[in-house]
Amino acid sequence: MHIVDGALSGPVLISGAVLAVLGVGIGLKKLDAERLPQVGVLSAAFFVASYIHLPLGFSSVHLILNGLIGLALGWVAFPALLIALLLQAVFFGFGGFSVLGVNTLNIALPAVLVFYLCRRGITAYSDRTAAIWGGIGGGGSVALTTVMVAGSLALSGQAFWAAAQITLIAHIPVILVEAFVTGSAVLLLRKVKPEFLQLSETWQEQRYG
Repeated sequence: MHIVDGALSGPVLISGAVLAVLGVGIGLKKLDAERLPQVGVLSAAFFVASYIHLPLGFSSVHLILNGLIGLALGWVAFPALLIALLLQAVFFGFGGFSVLGVNTLNIALPAVLVFYLCRRGITAYSDRTAAIWGGIGGGGSVALTTVMVAGSLALSGQAFWAAAQITLIAHIPVILVEAFVTGSAVLLLRKVKPEFLQLSETWQEQRYG
């Protein structure tokens, strides 16, 4: 869900860049060296998932996985997604450099919000409850990103209102797919690698004895 260079106004670009820098700063402060491999894996997962995309005007339709990244990383999602977006811009020309801040903000901020809204749900004793909350996080993060992308376009001028409306409608199927994928991923990770979701040893002992 990349906005390309030249599609946004100066104030939107500057605001997005400033907020993205703040988010990355917070994320780096919360990043432990032990979690660097996990950050690399999730950053690569986003890189690959969003590589296959369908161009749509000033944006594109593709899987994002920012809900799963947010549930696993919290604020660290900002630097993880920034690196992936930067590499996509360098190697494939996805998005661009002037919109890097806005694209990072639009994808990473929903990931952080999902962390706070759904984090407790994925630690539930019931696998079904956890999967449902994972699905809510996955679909909800894409829905929030879609709204933010549409808002970024709409704020850049009336000429982009149509593109903003198309972006909202086109991503409805993506929201549903992401909900299923993230819910399934949460269910699997709880069983095979709960520490990936930062589930403590105490939780694991209580859950599995």
